[in-house]
Amino acid sequence: MKYPELLDFPEAFKRRAKFDAIIDVRSPAEFAEDHIAHAINCPVLDNEERIIVGTMYKQVGAFEAKRLGAALVAKNIGRHIENLFQDKPHDWRPLVYCWRGGNRSGAMAHIMAKIGWPVAQLNGGYKAYRHYVNQSLSSEAQQFQWQVLCGPTGSGKSRSLQTLANLGAQVLDLEQLAAHRGSVFGGIPEYTQPSQKQFESRIFEKLQEFNAQKIIYVEAESKKIGSLRIPESLMHAMRASACLRLTLPMEKRVALLTEEYAHFMRDTESLNRQLHFLTALHGKEKISHWRQLAEGGELQRLVQELLEQHYDPAYDKSIIRNFAAYPHAETIEQNDIDESDFRQTANRILSLTERK
Repeated sequence: MKYPELLDFPEAFKRRAKFDAIIDVRSPAEFAEDHIAHAINCPVLDNEERIIVGTMYKQVGAFEAKRLGAALVAKNIGRHIENLFQDKPHDWRPLVYCWRGGNRSGAMAHIMAKIGWPVAQLNGGYKAYRHYVNQSLSSEAQQFQWQVLCGPTGSGKSRSLQTLANLGAQVLDLEQLAAHRGSVFGGIPEYTQPSQKQFESRIFEKLQEFNAQKIIYVEAESKKIGSLRIPESLMHAMRASACLRLTLPMEKRVALLTEEYAHFMRDTESLNRQLHFLTALHGKEKISHWRQLAEGGELQRLVQELLEQHYDPAYDKSIIRNFAAYPHAETIEQNDIDESDFRQTANRILSLTERK
């Protein structure tokens, strides 16, 4: 008689490449908040069913709730096997998990084992995974050698990170993982920010790709990117690390930002909504002036005034206060924003950091 193999998360993580599928049997809402990388969602109770069973457990009793739950779980597992797994061979090897590694994943794994598949069940479920992620983020950030790219808004830090990645360097692009550019105007229209847990999972997965003997390049960030918090241990490691200062002439910074924030250039109503959040800092009169520039199509002038009067003063204070090595940072001057200019800057960054 075959039984599911019960695996603790560290062991399951080490062996993850040997599994043909990682199956998350939690509800779609639980899965959407966060899940193990590359998992597929095969809920044994959907969002509504989970609420119904949970309510019955509290208001009627455990037996009645389990009886109803068993019927729903059996029906849903049968549907998944029929629709998704009918073509899987005898040696197909899935890893199944739920919230705590209990009834939901146990039911799926039990039936799969009875069919004959060499299935494994994650002991402790997603809860064990989250514990492992939290522990890893607390310890791993301190083990890496970080190189922080600094520079005011529009100096090309994100573009330089992308170029470094294209050249094969190890890059942690936190704004990409957070789906946000990190300022009041940083929301990206076609993307929704992940949950805090999913953001941390993305960071965790990215760190697993890195070689601790090589430098990791990262952009200087504040504690929050949009609505998301950078893990404290990572923030601490970044702030204690070596810095490089990137610069661009003002007119090129304006051109770069106009290009990268083109959606605001086309949607002045949305731009004005974001300008409203700066009222407490700059007053109604200044915001009214900036709105007039936006509505009048004087977007380059608006961007330059925002840089000179809002972003640059705030950045100068913040970077010196928070990044200890910034006063000793070497400066890399870039004169234009063509692809070749960013490649030249990236190569300069590599030569400076490899020299150290």
